Amino acid sequence: MSEWWYNQSMKVFAISDFHLSINNPKPMNIFGEVWDNYLDDIVRFWQENISDEDIVLIAGDTSWAMNLDGVKADLEFLGAFKGKKVLLRGNHDYWWHSISALRAILPYNMYAVQNDCLRIGDFLICGSRGWTTPENGIFADDDKKIYDRELIRIKLSLDEMSKQRKEGDKVFVMTHFPPFNSKFESSPFTRLIGSYHVDKVVYGHLHGKNVRAKSVVSLDGTDYVLTSCDMINNTPVLLWTDEEEKDV
Repeated sequence: MSEWWYNQSMKVFAISDFHLSINNPKPMNIFGEVWDNYLDDIVRFWQENISDEDIVLIAGDTSWAMNLDGVKADLEFLGAFKGKKVLLRGNHDYWWHSISALRAILPYNMYAVQNDCLRIGDFLICGSRGWTTPENGIFADDDKKIYDRELIRIKLSLDEMSKQRKEGDKVFVMTHFPPFNSKFESSPFTRLIGSYHVDKVVYGHLHGKNVRAKSVVSLDGTDYVLTSCDMINNTPVLLWTDEEEKDV
């Protein structure tokens, strides 16, 4: 559904988990009716409400492709959309290996963040994939290693953001995995992110009508916004608009 303010000013949106397969179609509706014609819904909203001045954060699981050659058609599909698109790696983005090789093939106005920080105007965008947060004491050794490594990577990204940060900047963090467990408990990730006083964090990964999820979770002084496309009715979430600042 379109609202009047979508077309009034520069905006920041977020959406994730496209699971594209343009050249090798994989029917996503095997995962439920919400995936019926989901790309048509996204494209329609995007065409009607997102301009070239806007920023769209895409927090992982962009494509089913297995390598860079396979992902090119999917990237070109997204590249044709208006706005500045910022990608983060998800757990299914097997095509994402070398960040330099990826950046070399990205379409115009498409960017990738990996453990670093991107500036677009007065906006700083940083992040890392993250990993499954332990719950009820269940945490395999391999999971702990990955979790600890991702914690280091998100800190590297936040430290780079701090070096670049100027008065008046808006800071958004992307992480693919929710940085808390299904009980929405504080974690090393949320405590770390909270200490950097960012504006908002977006994440994806969660799917299905029976998953325990909330649109927005507030932890350690920060709002975490769910952006998995099937969980947001295939409608990019509005994170910020300069109309907010005009009203102050």
